Amino acid sequence: MEPVPNVTRADAVAAVRNPLAFIAERWTPTKGTVRRAALAALVMAVVIVVTGGAVRLTGSGLGCPTWPKCTDDSLTTTSAMGVHGVIEFGNRMLTYVLCAAVGWAIIAARSRKPYRRGLTRLGWTQFWVVMSNAVLGGIVVLVGLNPYTVAAHFLLSTALIAVATLMWQRTREGDAEPRPLVGKPVQQMVWVLVAATVLLIALGTVVTGAGPHAGDSSEVERIPLDWENVTKLHSVLAWIVVTLAFALWFVLKAVDSPKGPLDRTRDLFLILLGQGVIGYVQYFTDLPEVLVGLHMFGSCLVWIGVLRVLLSLRERPEILADVPGPSTETTLTRA
Repeated sequence: MEPVPNVTRADAVAAVRNPLAFIAERWTPTKGTVRRAALAALVMAVVIVVTGGAVRLTGSGLGCPTWPKCTDDSLTTTSAMGVHGVIEFGNRMLTYVLCAAVGWAIIAARSRKPYRRGLTRLGWTQFWVVMSNAVLGGIVVLVGLNPYTVAAHFLLSTALIAVATLMWQRTREGDAEPRPLVGKPVQQMVWVLVAATVLLIALGTVVTGAGPHAGDSSEVERIPLDWENVTKLHSVLAWIVVTLAFALWFVLKAVDSPKGPLDRTRDLFLILLGQGVIGYVQYFTDLPEVLVGLHMFGSCLVWIGVLRVLLSLRERPEILADVPGPSTETTLTRA
């Protein structure tokens, strides 16, 4: 058994001043560890969206009527607030789990050898988006679930998913200049697909803001638009996205694209078909809460799928070898 190194006063001071650098000097995670950390952050970003949807769909949006406390007199939910308080407060607590997942991703990225500044910055970007969205979530409660703030809250969560997806992809790549795998016309077509998907998701928040699921049993302000007309427009835009994905797959086949873009486009098309089925079923069955929740989950998968198609259009090989030594899993210790 190797002796445990003594922790000197200088070590303690260094740990306090820069804990990430202190950890990075003593630990080198494997590529798989960094990749799993980034994936955990992405999964939690999706989980927080789905559980946030559950808060709204169960009418628990004001289960904790104030923020940052749950009530004026209590930091946590009370028995008098019932199940709605438990659901709302539970969603708030999941933010800490999300922060832990993002923190692990930051530490793993920072400790990877050689140091990848861009990867670490993506982790920190997630952290600040989470903090911003936590404050915005508090504002949502304080303004009584105003539908415009609710929409902004969801869109900021969508931005978090985008950054988390990018970081997960970057853990699978090197830091060399990206090399395109397809021609410029195909790239432009994918960017049109991305733009259409952004519009689709944004319009989905308008459908939510105008629809019947206000998020609380009390009278809550709604977006003053005809819900059915907005839903039909959302459906038309969804079909445009599906058509673009289908056309993209045929174009990629025609230009003899590498397997990666083809596979990612196929995956996206299947996700879109599933999302479309759920969307139509929920519309014709008067929006049952379970199906609306599944549709929100599907929205996250569609966004991730589109981003994966975009990121599959190039490759980035590594430009530096791993840290010299018999194993990349060797723990670094000070001499």
